[in-house]
Amino acid sequence: MKVVLLGAAGGIGQALALMLTTRLPKNCTLSLYDIAPMIEGIALDLNHIPVSTKICGSYIQDMTHVLHGASIVLIVAGVSRKPGMDRADLFNVNAGIVRQLVNHVAIHAPQALINIITNPINSMVPIAAGTLTHAGIYQPNKLFGITTLDVIRANRFVADMKGLSPDHIEVPIVGGHSGVTILPLLSQVPDITFSTEEICILTQRIRNAGTEVVIAKAGMGSATLSMGYAAARFTMSLIWALQGRQGIVECAYIENNTSFSRFFAQPVLLGPQGISARRPLGILSSFEQQELQNMRDKLNNDITLGEQFIQKYPMSSCNTL
Repeated sequence: MKVVLLGAAGGIGQALALMLTTRLPKNCTLSLYDIAPMIEGIALDLNHIPVSTKICGSYIQDMTHVLHGASIVLIVAGVSRKPGMDRADLFNVNAGIVRQLVNHVAIHAPQALINIITNPINSMVPIAAGTLTHAGIYQPNKLFGITTLDVIRANRFVADMKGLSPDHIEVPIVGGHSGVTILPLLSQVPDITFSTEEICILTQRIRNAGTEVVIAKAGMGSATLSMGYAAARFTMSLIWALQGRQGIVECAYIENNTSFSRFFAQPVLLGPQGISARRPLGILSSFEQQELQNMRDKLNNDITLGEQFIQKYPMSSCNTL
């Protein structure tokens, strides 16, 4: 099995590469790509870790060898948030990068499971879908926006509030991956009850957690280590599903094409071909129902932004790596 990480020299990329190096099963190859020549040194550094995984690094523009035979592709390339920026501010730079990379995947690894980590995910996944559609190979069940970071944050914050271990807490996160589009379904956390005040506090903290990190890093970066951990968790779930393990459910931002929105983060059952089933949201509390409606316009505007980018800019005018 081959896992490819595009944008591996950045903060998230290096954290994710390290996590995968220590977790990937035997006989699995990790292929790293970045425009920075240091990527070869990062691969060498990781190859000094005593594991069976083989790591390759490349910054050569021809990505044929990087992507050939890939089972899973992770796209994390792009600029990160700075103080005062929200995820929408990243759009203009990252949109062209994501489309260019997805186009390479369409050419060299058309059957791979594609995972978007680059922000703003709400808009980047529609761009990826449009690029794959243009290439004639779009398979909705093989395209994911990784929103696992919201899930692990919620798990930790709930555990801290309630004085519990986070190991057995799993908070479903639905909607999207930005501001009000992030909706934790706290009513569905087994064996834990929350007051109205606790629900409001947790919901706002989960939504603002990324900004919390950006401010705490004093302009020197955004959430890289936790995002690397989250993306590694989702990647391992995909690998286990590809290997035939049953019953693996993760939340992800995927195409569901409903009247609510074309793309939506929700629990999905993973299988050998990507998404085996989209799980229903279940019974929502009155608070969650209202918050779901409150996010609708913002989520659809984010999706439209990505779709309009695809319509407006041909491949030749996109940013290139």
